[in-house]
Amino acid sequence: MDNVARLLVIVSQLRDPEVGCPWDLRQTFASIAPHTLEETYELVEAIERGDADALRDELGDLLLQVIYHAQLAYEQNLFSFDRLAQAAGDKLVRRHPHVFGEAHYATEPARETAWEAEKARERAAGGKEQSALGGVTAALPALTRARKLQKRAANVGFDWPDRADIFVKIDEEIEEVREVLADESSPARIEEEIGDLLFCVVNLARRVEVDPERALRVANRKFERRFKAIEARLAEQNRRPEACTLAELDALWDEVKKHASKIT
Repeated sequence: MDNVARLLVIVSQLRDPEVGCPWDLRQTFASIAPHTLEETYELVEAIERGDADALRDELGDLLLQVIYHAQLAYEQNLFSFDRLAQAAGDKLVRRHPHVFGEAHYATEPARETAWEAEKARERAAGGKEQSALGGVTAALPALTRARKLQKRAANVGFDWPDRADIFVKIDEEIEEVREVLADESSPARIEEEIGDLLFCVVNLARRVEVDPERALRVANRKFERRFKAIEARLAEQNRRPEACTLAELDALWDEVKKHASKIT
């Protein structure tokens, strides 16, 4: 028995009504979904850290999630793991006619256009929404979903002709945020304008081929690293951040930044 088959058997035993684990027997697609999402993020973190051991472990955890969902589907007579794997393979072959068929694309944009056209045909064949924005799941992180929505719109020509136009729009959105704050507008109105600003920043990231979700994760880690460095320096003086003035914290922040720039 190969290891994938062994894992399939293990999960089916966990779900056995007679001898299975009580916790596993209580699970549903909905209850497992948050674990699937968590494992996906842990995999991304391992990749970004360049940690090969963690990468192996997290890929295994994610594979377990796929098998677990497939087991639930099998129990409900929806599909089997084998059918799932077959469908995935068929989709890859269908979407890569330049690899598995006779198609030839002269440029990468041409290949991407063909890819999106095939996905649109699949949505149409499946009776799904025909909008150019159809199929962009609402469950995605907001920054990632914004980038995908913008890319779909750009594929049909709805895009700024020049990158400079995006900067103009960002400036406009910043001014609108200032206005609603000055007017003491409702929280919902302020939220809307800040959302518009974020949406424009995502557009800029897309145009310069930066993943906004990854960029923000990098910024988060940098902020965390620098703030912890401030805490460490204060601890050496038996002090805590809340006992410092903002000016003192800003000065320490600048020192930490300067030190980091020398290292890198």
